[in-house]
Amino acid sequence: MLALIASKQGFRPPYLQSIYLPQAKQLQFGHNINWMEEQDIYSIIGEAGFEDLVAHFYRHVPADDILGPLYRGRDLAGAEKRLREFLIYRFGGPARYIEERGHPRLRMRHAPFAIDHPARDRWLRLIASALEETNMPAEAKEILWTYFESTATAMINQAG
Repeated sequence: MLALIASKQGFRPPYLQSIYLPQAKQLQFGHNINWMEEQDIYSIIGEAGFEDLVAHFYRHVPADDILGPLYRGRDLAGAEKRLREFLIYRFGGPARYIEERGHPRLRMRHAPFAIDHPARDRWLRLIASALEETNMPAEAKEILWTYFESTATAMINQAG
């Protein structure tokens, strides 16, 4: 997916003026088009951006009435690290997740958990809140949200 930002002769709409794309690619067709791809996310928000995002998310999990029970008795710090490392890898960073755990196999890894529509919706609500709390460009948030939404839906393994 591409998030496009067009600017003609340096003009940027007011809602985009605060957005800076340090690694953005440019095409010349009479005006500049900067775009951000999934693999650009790591170069833009870095390790710290993913650390903040995942920390904000997991801060709310233990007390959550739907997700909390899924994590009880499990290694929450380990889950946080795995999500962080996976996202770093998935969005253009170092492949530590792959080196340590191999192919992601997300459906298989989530099969032991009863994930229904309410669990998916709550996961998305908490990750949306984490995105709001994390300082990163709007385009990065949009790309991450699109990925989270489709992947969370793919993890559903129970009716309800």
